[in-house]
Order: sequence, then C-alpha cells, then structure tokens
Amino acid sequence: MNRTMLVTGGSRGIGAATAILAAEKGYAVCMSYRQNRAAADRMIEQITAAGGEAIAVQADVSLESDVLRLFEAIDRTFGTLSALVNNAGIAAPARRVEAIDPERIQSIFATNVIGSFLCAREAIRRMSIDRGGAGGAIVNVSSVAATLGSPNEYVDYAASKGAIDTMTIGLAKEVAAAGIRVNAVRPGFIDTEIHAAMGEPNRLARILPTIPMQRGGTALEVAQTILWLLSEEASYCTGAIVDVAGGR
Repeated sequence: MNRTMLVTGGSRGIGAATAILAAEKGYAVCMSYRQNRAAADRMIEQITAAGGEAIAVQADVSLESDVLRLFEAIDRTFGTLSALVNNAGIAAPARRVEAIDPERIQSIFATNVIGSFLCAREAIRRMSIDRGGAGGAIVNVSSVAATLGSPNEYVDYAASKGAIDTMTIGLAKEVAAAGIRVNAVRPGFIDTEIHAAMGEPNRLARILPTIPMQRGGTALEVAQTILWLLSEEASYCTGAIVDVAGGR
C-alpha cells in the first residue's frame, strides 16, 4: 500500500527528523518550508540518496492560497495522502505580555493555529471515508509550554499551543467515524536551532534544573513518537496528547 505523508515545516528540527524517519519507514514524503529552500533541498537529497521518495513545496501555512497550492502539489505528485504532521510553527524572542504588540500575537497564531487548521481541513477532505478516502492519521505538534504557560517569556506561544491541544481533542472526536485518527505530541526542551533563533543559544543550561531527566530531548525522540502515533501500533489511539518532555 502506498503511503504518503505531509510534514509541514519539514526542512529543519523536529520536522526534518520526522521526514527522514518517515521515509525510512516507507512513506513518500512531502515537506513544506516557508523560506529556507537550501535546507529543504538538502533534505530531499538525503532522503532520495537513501532510496526514499520526497518533494519539497514552498508554502506559508498561514495563507490559505499557499495551503491549497501545497495540497494540490501532493495530489499531482502522489495522488493520495495518508498522514499529516502539523509541525510548522513559530515563536518570538522572550517578552512579557505587557511588552507584546498585536502584530507578534497575530503572526504566531496565524502560523501555529490557523495554519494547523487549514492543513487539517485539506487533509480531512482527502482522507475521510465519507468523501471516498481511505482514512488516515494526523499528528499535531504542540508544546509542553501549553501546560506550563511560559511566564515572562512566551505566553503568546504557549497559548497558541494550548489551542492546538484543544483542536486535537475536538477534531479527534469529530472525524473518528470518518476513519481519521488525530493525536498530538507535546515536546519539552528539544535541542534544535530554534533557541538560538530566539536569541538564547544557551537556553538548555538555564532550563536544565527544571527537567527531571536532567537533559534536553532530541528531534529524533520526538519524531519516533510521532511515527508511532501514525502507525497501526497506535490504531486505537485518538485524541491523545503525548508529552515528550523528560518529565517536565
């Protein structure tokens, strides 16, 4: 059976680890990226060199026109969609709520929440057995920030991930009878380049005392959880939110 996966924001970090692991497990992979074409090209080269099948499509998931174009590319190239990983997300440098402007909030929610809804909508339209699809699975990438609130740093980001948790629970119930499972992972501190991009490359050293396991996680550890949730091994799991956070 041909299996196709879309990983949004698939060129770096958790998305890249997920795309590579999915290809190793036999998925044809479509990765979306917003800006970094070079990183996306490197991912495609790595997957195809290992015998996998992958494409990369530039798309800003906060824009409906880009999301429609992204899914049309999947339709043309692969003809079907088995799995969606809603991974694309953004944050902004640490700031207290009293110093946050509306543009920052709108940008974070547009990508993290609206983008996830738009991609889920298009995936459901293709997967739903009520629409002639074969069913499928969706995994949303949330964050342990949704449960911690990220005070003094990223309350807006944490709130956007709280919305993803609620979306996961509600959507799972809405589409279960249509043959679609919807779950989420909540990563904790994962050692990726996002921390440097947010202006704090040494964040792990500061956060470490708050992590019971006394280490950061890896993108691969999150990817392995995502692939499990998408697999038949998790066939009776829907509406679940799995923390990958070292006990934090």
